[in-house]
Amino acid sequence: MPLDIKIGDIVELKKQHPCGCTSFEIMRTGMDFRIKCLKCEKQVWLPRLKLERRIKKITAKE
Repeated sequence: MPLDIKIGDIVELKKQHPCGCTSFEIMRTGMDFRIKCLKCEKQVWLPRLKLERRIKKITAKE
């Protein structure tokens, strides 16, 4: 069952980005997700299954 992830949510991943940050903002949802690193603002595309396996924690944006 897919996780309930919405645009604007902040997710913490198990693996860190090369810049050292583990927090990302969800920019686009669907079969593929576009996430943005909160430190260097680089955007990355990931398939849903790969992203869901890497998520450690979801923080809804206020």
